[in-house]
Amino acid sequence: MIQQLEQVFVLNTDCTTYAFRVMDTGHLEHLYYGRTVKIESAAEAEALVEKHAFAPGNTNIYDQDHPQFTLEDVCLEMSSYGKGDIREPFVEVIHADGSYTSDFLFESAEILEEKRPLCTLPSSYDEEKTARELVITLADKNYDLKLELHYGVFEKQDVITRSAKLINTGSERVKLTRLLSTQVDFATKDYVFSTFNGSWTREMERHDTPVSAGKHVNSSYAGCSSSRANPFVMLSEKDTTEDTGICYGFNLVYSGNHYEAVEVNGYGKTRIVTGINPQSFCFLVEPGEAFETPEAVMTFSDEGFNGMSQHMHDFVRQCIVRGEWKNKVRPVLLNSWEAAYFDINESKLLKLAKAGKEVGIELFVMDDGWFGERNSDKCSLGDWDIVNKKKLPGGIAGLAQKINALGMDFGIWVEPEMINVDSELYRAHPDWVMDIPGKPHTEGRNQRILDLCNPEVVDYLIQCLTDVFSSANIAYVKWDMNRIFSDYYSRYLDKEAQGEVGHRYMMGLYRMMKTLTERFPHILFEGCAAGGNRFDLGILCYFPQIWASDDTDAVYRVNGQTGYSYGYPLSTVSAHVSACPNHQTLRVTPLSTRFAVAAFGVCGYECNLCDMKKEELEEIKNQIAIYKEWRQVLQTGRFYRGRNGNIHEWTCVSRDQSRAVGMVMQELVQPNTQFEQYFAKGLDGDRKYHFYNRNQRYGIKLFGDLVNTVSPVHVKQDSLVHNVMAKFVTMPGEVEDVSAYGSTLMSGGVKLKQAFSGTGYNEETRFFQDFSSRLYFMEAE
Repeated sequence: MIQQLEQVFVLNTDCTTYAFRVMDTGHLEHLYYGRTVKIESAAEAEALVEKHAFAPGNTNIYDQDHPQFTLEDVCLEMSSYGKGDIREPFVEVIHADGSYTSDFLFESAEILEEKRPLCTLPSSYDEEKTARELVITLADKNYDLKLELHYGVFEKQDVITRSAKLINTGSERVKLTRLLSTQVDFATKDYVFSTFNGSWTREMERHDTPVSAGKHVNSSYAGCSSSRANPFVMLSEKDTTEDTGICYGFNLVYSGNHYEAVEVNGYGKTRIVTGINPQSFCFLVEPGEAFETPEAVMTFSDEGFNGMSQHMHDFVRQCIVRGEWKNKVRPVLLNSWEAAYFDINESKLLKLAKAGKEVGIELFVMDDGWFGERNSDKCSLGDWDIVNKKKLPGGIAGLAQKINALGMDFGIWVEPEMINVDSELYRAHPDWVMDIPGKPHTEGRNQRILDLCNPEVVDYLIQCLTDVFSSANIAYVKWDMNRIFSDYYSRYLDKEAQGEVGHRYMMGLYRMMKTLTERFPHILFEGCAAGGNRFDLGILCYFPQIWASDDTDAVYRVNGQTGYSYGYPLSTVSAHVSACPNHQTLRVTPLSTRFAVAAFGVCGYECNLCDMKKEELEEIKNQIAIYKEWRQVLQTGRFYRGRNGNIHEWTCVSRDQSRAVGMVMQELVQPNTQFEQYFAKGLDGDRKYHFYNRNQRYGIKLFGDLVNTVSPVHVKQDSLVHNVMAKFVTMPGEVEDVSAYGSTLMSGGVKLKQAFSGTGYNEETRFFQDFSSRLYFMEAE
């Protein structure tokens, strides 16, 4: 609900209130953002207005009519340089006369009965048409510029969105060097700024930085949202936990260079801003033209990080992800990459697919290596119209038909934005790449980036990919992007407009994605960018799921997926079970743990099933059967984090609270630590649940030469006798089977059967070595 109470604006969701007012000077003073408060008149909002009698020393007052305050010491909805506020600005413009000063003052307000989409960028939407929008128009009359501040209010999701639009109503061009999407000022300091940083194969590591003075920045200049710094960030009080305390979440519907900064000034006020990274950004706004920013997303919870995450998860599921796959359960796929890398052919792929079919795989994906002379990453990117007939004699269609005949869907890998110099496309169009003419270019992964600022390039790729996607019965597309930007330059743009390259590239990319997803609504598109190098809400507007990381190691993944879960529902996180030793870390983890972690996402497999032992294949078959039984809960349920550290604890609960899946994973064994318990979350406290686990058995080789403590004859490790025994003798695993009310499972937890601690083992003992895990199932009785 949006209220205008004279010069006060109050935005209410189900559980939050956001309020600001128009000051006497015409600036917008931010009043409040937090749990719901009741404001029914402008007079009642007076309690939230900061009081000033005399401006602090050594500051600038706005004008002589208002000597009692300085803009440096006011909570504002937006800010600019030149009129006293020297904090992080919202907007920076270089005017035709060379001035950097802007002074945007209130002109008008409009409340819309529906939330409108952006014109040039993807944005949130509301199928139920209940979201409302507030448009505040500010004017800088000194320079004939208008600035629109757009607020979207999503009541059920407890989310407020913000974006801005600069309109040049004058007669001269201006240079826009910064226009952010949101700014929130808080009257106090000592918040904790949480960011999610990392690198390739190490995405989404959470870092908490207390900010009591100065500025802390989270940003990407990689040309994409990047694995280095995800655009999702949090601001919380120091004592906030997963389930208690105040937390704000911020994200950006954008896939390019982004910027999030938290600054505490000399008066103890905290400001957070988010939006396009101003580094090297300069957009030329001609008379009569406008520039709009990406949409920022904000939410608040006083129920800790889990409460904030629930708001974000609901918003992403309902108001970002769209299309046929929005609410459909996702298939279990088998990807060829780690099984074969570039060394693929039809015979090898069919053999792998048949093995997949036998264990229950529903979708087979042919990864890189099917086009041109693609036997390594050094050539053929861009030659999507040239199918390698040596590898695929029947082409894509022939292979797809054979996969379909096995009873599986067929998918394909592409990397449309990239090009190798050694390719037919580059030889035909060297002017289509992003590099500086006549200057040496810095490459990544032996490839260059196509210039999506150029509409001709975008049109070509749309048509080329249309031909590929319509050439066979393709049910799935993995869309990759394996390098970051260097040498920002577009031959298509004038030299004065090179500061627009990063943003115009995004506009071209979004046009391509929008066109292709609308042409092929039945295809399940999955985003990928060297793993999680472009995991953001912009991509999720077109692709309902994203490959979270090229690292499939279960120990990394349990931490990385925990990181993603703060801002993204796990229905958007693609996760695969792979071989061991792991290809990225060489770590060996139990197959059961690899599955348990991957199951809390969109689960698939990426390993050579043809080389696996019979016992491993049987276990995978059982895993897939379990996942199919529970994937509705795992993909669409509410996800809750428990403990995170050496012990990881997750719970996912169906929307009606009738079914739930829990997981406990241990990184390293702590000697002589028998006790462990599992705490559920999100259940109905007044319903009784059947709590149980899978009945498992363990090979005697896992116990080493402890077998000799019970064997009547000595057994040498890895001897013929040992190997023969291992084929027939297994050890029982513990069984958990209780009935209890949800309140008990959540508050008291389940005290699990003791872990092995070196003093004995039987069926009442939990075999829980390094990297072990358990899945627990709960069903209402």
